[in-house]
Amino acid sequence: MNELPDAPYGLVEQISPLIGRLLAPNPSAFTFTGTQTYLVGRAELAVIDPGPEDEAHLDALVAVIANRPVKAIMCTHTHRDHSPLAAVLARRIGAPIIGCAPLAIDDDGPRADAAFDPHYAPDMVLGDGESLSGEGWTLKALATPGHTSNHLCYDLIEEQALFTGDHIMGWSTSVVAPPDGDMTDYMNSLALLVDRADKVYYPAHGAAVDQPQRLARGMLGHRKQREGQIIRELERGKSLIPDMVATMYKGVDARLHGAAGRSVQAHLIDLARQGRVHQQGEAWVLA
Repeated sequence: MNELPDAPYGLVEQISPLIGRLLAPNPSAFTFTGTQTYLVGRAELAVIDPGPEDEAHLDALVAVIANRPVKAIMCTHTHRDHSPLAAVLARRIGAPIIGCAPLAIDDDGPRADAAFDPHYAPDMVLGDGESLSGEGWTLKALATPGHTSNHLCYDLIEEQALFTGDHIMGWSTSVVAPPDGDMTDYMNSLALLVDRADKVYYPAHGAAVDQPQRLARGMLGHRKQREGQIIRELERGKSLIPDMVATMYKGVDARLHGAAGRSVQAHLIDLARQGRVHQQGEAWVLA
């Protein structure tokens, strides 16, 4: 995994023959140094994950585009650190929004990531396996639900490079928070990546991943370890999520325990589908 350079806000980095990267100035505990917007192509572009509605980032994007035609503004999903700038950029440069489906849900629980963008309105939705082509490039949509139900990755065919959004990040594990986040879907989507031949992942947050299958396997292993921890907590008689979190996330800032609890909940829902646990009121017990 490559190191990410110091945050070069407002400056495009040419990271491959077909890909430029522009970092949005929205660093935080859940975005790392910020959301990375990717520009694919040379004479004709696609813009992936335009980012939050930020005037400085908008101006930087428009300057980089420099009157080149933009075939599509594409979002991997509709969290507010990824998609809000799409509509503003579309109006500014006259480009269509093509990519993931719209999704906006009410969610007042503790999160460790951004809320949904309720205003995202694509001109066209790409389904799993559908492609979009421009001069010198082809992007193929890969459905990867889990982090959100509408999450897409984009495969740049010419470079065997996968834009992974928040499905796999270069600095942290992905948040899977019910009600929309689904651990069963997330694990299946990770397993899907293990069997692919991608040469590099370009996540929306963090460094490029130059050993992609190894990281995908590691992410699967991490989730299996969490699953094992939960089973052991249940075997010890702990049946409430807050009690499990207090042990499993010992040493983690207590302010993050609410969000951690939602990850545990996602695992428990997955385990219930497997027939290994079931719920009794607020308590969870082994089946």
